Amino acid sequence: MAEQSDQTRNTLLCAAFAEIHRHGYQGAGITQILDKTRLTKGALYHHFPTKHALGLAVVDEVIAPKIHELILAPLQNSAYPVQTLLDITLSIGERFGEENILLGCPLNNLMQEMSPLDGEFRQHLDTILTQWRATVESALRTGQQQGVVRADVDCAAAALFTLSAWEGCIGVAKTLQSLSAFQTCMQQLHQYLCSLTTTPSRMPQHMP
Repeated sequence: MAEQSDQTRNTLLCAAFAEIHRHGYQGAGITQILDKTRLTKGALYHHFPTKHALGLAVVDEVIAPKIHELILAPLQNSAYPVQTLLDITLSIGERFGEENILLGCPLNNLMQEMSPLDGEFRQHLDTILTQWRATVESALRTGQQQGVVRADVDCAAAALFTLSAWEGCIGVAKTLQSLSAFQTCMQQLHQYLCSLTTTPSRMPQHMP
């Protein structure tokens, strides 16, 4: 029974994420979520007593793990995180997929929609943003220790700019509905990150 309950909860979370990603939190309909899952309102409210609770769970249990898997974990587990960061900036479009890029970053979408309206949403979203920024900053500091990133680079400021540019790239791509715009923006971000290194024209390949 516990396994079935967990499966029901996960089904609801996945359906809610898809609905919120496409229509925004305020535009996401409980009826539409239930139609996709073929579950009852009773099943929904057993796991999530309110739409607000469902939305926060989507942030914590779907969006945060996705960002961790795609970006944070590879950086945290890399022996050469600056090279990994550079690789990610060039490959993330393929890993996101065109549809997800054109729908926008789910984190950024909710930040734009909900942060001005709901303090609890803002807090949960900020937790992800803070972890992302700290991971990039740590990668750059490790790069300095390895002699890969210039000693004069302000890693905290560079991490903030990198994160802002990243989210800006996908925001512009969403507005323009253009995958090529995203790729162009990310290539420019890649060049910026290369400019922080001790060999800005070409990032050296480090092998264990």
